[in-house]
Amino acid sequence: MEFVSPTYGRLSFERMFQQLVGYMQEQPDQRYHLIIGTDSLLGDDTCFVTAVVVHRVGRGGRYFYHKFRNRKIESLRQRILYETSLSLETASQLSAELAKNGYSELPVEIHLDVGDRGETKRVIREVVGMVQGSGYAAVTKPDSYGASKVADRETGKSSPRARTAVRRPAALKGSAAGE
Repeated sequence: MEFVSPTYGRLSFERMFQQLVGYMQEQPDQRYHLIIGTDSLLGDDTCFVTAVVVHRVGRGGRYFYHKFRNRKIESLRQRILYETSLSLETASQLSAELAKNGYSELPVEIHLDVGDRGETKRVIREVVGMVQGSGYAAVTKPDSYGASKVADRETGKSSPRARTAVRRPAALKGSAAGE
């Protein structure tokens, strides 16, 4: 599994883990949380992004992400369940490595791209149960920034190019270029 870091570029899982631990070792007296969240973007296929965030509480953090495309999954419920399973799989791999390296007490949170408003409210209990049943803390909107901000950003939904493409037709309305 390959990860990308805005700071270090493309990394294997092992190198990503080394960078994550190295970041915590820079200031070992600080408190850290490990956050995993997945988001998806539906197009001709489905783009999934799983973000791994190491949060130095009150002092910022670093993130890494894994991005891949899968067949088109139109069902919102199925996409949310798959996002949750991808986050749990990544959390499990990281937890195993953390335990081997003396970080078994590091709090791990799974950030879910669901909330009690909107279409996702129908699956919130199910995915929170999946996460808690796996032994992790479940965080939902509006507090689930690992999924709803970090992973979302890397799907391309919030990229400047994507925003421009969405705004452009409105900006051209009534102009000679838009007629």
